[in-house]
Amino acid sequence: MSSIRLFILGSLSQHGELHGHQLRLLAEEERVHMWTDISVGAIYGAIKRMAADGLIDVVRTEREGGYPERQVYAISMSGRRALDEERREGLEQVHLKPDPFDLALTRLDRTRLDDLQPVLEGRLVALKNVLADALAAHQRAAPHVTVSESWALDHRTHRIRAEISWLEALLAGLPELVADERARHGNPDPLPESSPRSPNTG
Repeated sequence: MSSIRLFILGSLSQHGELHGHQLRLLAEEERVHMWTDISVGAIYGAIKRMAADGLIDVVRTEREGGYPERQVYAISMSGRRALDEERREGLEQVHLKPDPFDLALTRLDRTRLDDLQPVLEGRLVALKNVLADALAAHQRAAPHVTVSESWALDHRTHRIRAEISWLEALLAGLPELVADERARHGNPDPLPESSPRSPNTG
């Protein structure tokens, strides 16, 4: 499932023929970067790929004032079939990407276990700042978004809150985690900066 393809095909289906700049303006107007993984700047490249794949057709070229010529696109029959598929997959499929944090958590530097709490506390502060920014942006956008877009924005804040709740639980359980790491691996002293551990020692 491709978010940017769903956005372009859905926009052409809903609004009719558009050129690339109009699609970019529409993405900015709908603030899609706030609640999707779409980069507004990637729209032009996606348009070219989709035209090459036959999902959209160039219907004409037009010029406005002193601006360069712009190609105007319409959704093709293949594009309409792809749009149906993208909509269905977007609603049905569950997308929960693995977080690199989890791998790092299982590969801790056992010489720096005492540093873990401040690192996690810093991460918690950063997440709370992300939540505050998201809530403020949601409030600013509220007068301009549809009901469905409001639900999409709310989904993002719920996911951030869940991440914050999980991290707070991890901090509460940190003594047990550190004790387990030390019990399984011993409790080596931190290595001096001038004396790196040999690759052949564990």
